Amino acid sequence: MTSETTDADETLTDGELEELDAAVEEEEEMKEEKATEAARAKIPLVGAVEPKRDPFVIRQEKVQSMPVVATSVEAARQALPTIKGAREVVEEEPEEVKEEKPEEEIPEEAKNAHIYALRTTANREEQVMAFVSSNASRKKLGVYSVIAPHGMRGYIFVEAADRHEAEQAAFGVPYAKGLLPNEIQYPEIEHMLEQVKKEINIQKNDIAEILSGPFKREKCKIARVDKAKEEVVVELLEAAVPIPITLKIDAVKVIRRDEKEK
Repeated sequence: MTSETTDADETLTDGELEELDAAVEEEEEMKEEKATEAARAKIPLVGAVEPKRDPFVIRQEKVQSMPVVATSVEAARQALPTIKGAREVVEEEPEEVKEEKPEEEIPEEAKNAHIYALRTTANREEQVMAFVSSNASRKKLGVYSVIAPHGMRGYIFVEAADRHEAEQAAFGVPYAKGLLPNEIQYPEIEHMLEQVKKEINIQKNDIAEILSGPFKREKCKIARVDKAKEEVVVELLEAAVPIPITLKIDAVKVIRRDEKEK
């Protein structure tokens, strides 16, 4: 074996041996450089300063790394782990409670009232209205009101139980030319009217009738009158024990007044 190696070496020239040695050395140097670079990448250099990063970029990375939170009830329900056999709870939205306003009591006469237009001579509306009111009061007709709107010439309005009552009130009245054939609806003349508070003459110890509420048509005695609040305190006449009840002043109608108490 020794003789074979010696024979192979002897076959290479001196130049070839030098090239072979140079290639081996170059290969070893390349390996050493790679090892040095690998070690340098793992071990930080002494005194090296890490470059500063943009705070906005750091904040964005933190936000992106945060866990996603469900923004709705449905998404949260889907994100929760489901339990076998569990029933899904359906959340019902609360129903809106509408505040019910108490209905105002409308007198029976007003429910059955009708409005008619009475033609008059121009600029004589006030006189005709006075004559019609006088006729209705004298004949005790079912006429509830007579209206002469300001600025309207040649017409007045009569509110009555029916057409016959309105015709009787206008019968024989000077400057009156008769009722129009069609009935007038209240919304047609509502913009011509103005609501005015009428002062009610009511005193303590008056006997009155309740017009609205649970004690409608009951007779009562006025115990106290509060005009500032527009209220009255009454006591029911037919009650075994007198219980004071507070009502609105327009919810009672005086039917008798004791002259001695006046």
